[in-house]
Amino acid sequence: MRSRFHVAPLLLAAGLFLSSCSSQYGSPIVDLPASAGWQPLPIGAWVLNDGLEARSMAFCPRNACIRQGFAAVVAFEGAQARGMEQALSEKPAELARSFARLAAEKASARAAEQRRAGKKPPKPKPENSVTDYARFDAAGANGILVTIRAKDAPARQGVTAILYGRENDRLVVALAVSDTADAAKHDAEAAWRSR
Repeated sequence: MRSRFHVAPLLLAAGLFLSSCSSQYGSPIVDLPASAGWQPLPIGAWVLNDGLEARSMAFCPRNACIRQGFAAVVAFEGAQARGMEQALSEKPAELARSFARLAAEKASARAAEQRRAGKKPPKPKPENSVTDYARFDAAGANGILVTIRAKDAPARQGVTAILYGRENDRLVVALAVSDTADAAKHDAEAAWRSR
């Protein structure tokens, strides 16, 4: 005859395990629900930098959504908060150019590696995209819209909407990436409301 008392500790342990796993997803972005195709991303072990807190991240894959998208809420503190706020407030053009500069730096590193290996690196490719930015206002936040367009096909673009504002000693940033400005703004505003 089996005792039911052995099952209770197993159920308790399973419940504690599941509740500890649920916190790795952060708080949900309420206006971007799973019923609309949005999937929360586990963030518990992703961000280990001091001064940076990942609050929530969600992704809407192409096979589940009308339009693919990504949204996140992060918070900065201390020196990182001051640096990020200055970049967003005073130097958004530099922030927009940094996206293009990253690709150029990677290409330069690959060419240097090929030279060290005794191979002739390919000629640098001309820039294939144009990056620009615009400011916009949302309820209780400052906003920047960064758009990257293909030079040869201007209809092909990626848009990042960034909303930011102070929350006591922290700088909270909500961002969203989509293929249109309206969609990116909508998703960033949804993330901002869930901060």
